[in-house]
Amino acid sequence: MSDDTQTGTTADDRDPEATRQLVRERYAGIASSDQGCCSDVGLDVTGDSGCCGDDSQSESERLGYDADDIASVADGADLGLGCGNPKAFAAMTPGETVLDLGSGAGFDCFLAAQEVGADGHVIGVDMTPEMISKARENVAKNDSRNVEFRLGEITHLPVADETVDVVISNCVVNLEPEKQRVFDDAYRVLKPGGRVAISDVVQTAPFPDDVAMDPDSLTGCVAGASTIGKLEKMLDRAGFEAVEIAPKDESTEFISDWEADRDLGEYLVSATIEARKPTLDD
Repeated sequence: MSDDTQTGTTADDRDPEATRQLVRERYAGIASSDQGCCSDVGLDVTGDSGCCGDDSQSESERLGYDADDIASVADGADLGLGCGNPKAFAAMTPGETVLDLGSGAGFDCFLAAQEVGADGHVIGVDMTPEMISKARENVAKNDSRNVEFRLGEITHLPVADETVDVVISNCVVNLEPEKQRVFDDAYRVLKPGGRVAISDVVQTAPFPDDVAMDPDSLTGCVAGASTIGKLEKMLDRAGFEAVEIAPKDESTEFISDWEADRDLGEYLVSATIEARKPTLDD
């Protein structure tokens, strides 16, 4: 386990429901604009901070998606909102049930659907009605009959106990102020032996106050990031084993592009977050 010594002002000092409302408003604006976070409309909604660079498609390739991934999903699902590629390490197999936390317009869900095949099932959960509507429209565009989208919060998942094989997410857990509840509920819905495969940002140095308490940084995948040590403790407390959080040092390059007036790569790095729910025999 990593030592966790980061101190100072954090986004956790905010009221949780007020934070969720800020996040909901930001992503409702992105969904309603029918463009990704790099558009002029998106920047008007979100301020200068955001989860993408200068071009959403090239940004997806920078995050780890290949050209085939991007080409295989119909236009409108890839909004350039992530910080990694869960598909690259989730090891999804035919017939599995996949749950995507904070599924947005559905890009990772549609990629997962290709992995699990017709006998598999993919569930996307998002708390923003506008995103759910957009994602449901994209189901028909992608002819993905094994994908569904449900409105809900990732701390109170609208999913039955022990019904999911793998939980994925892409740069969303950092946006939730009560992260322990996210991991607790992910544990609940996973089958014994099920796994977590999450791409997210982690905090590598204390945020200055102007970052930590800035609403745009909070809703733009920055100020809500936790340290590796805190995340490890939360996953352990939820009951997970085989916890592995691996920073991607090369990600500081695209993270540094998120804001023009400060280098966020000094405080953040993208990471893969993996863990497993014990089997009944463990």
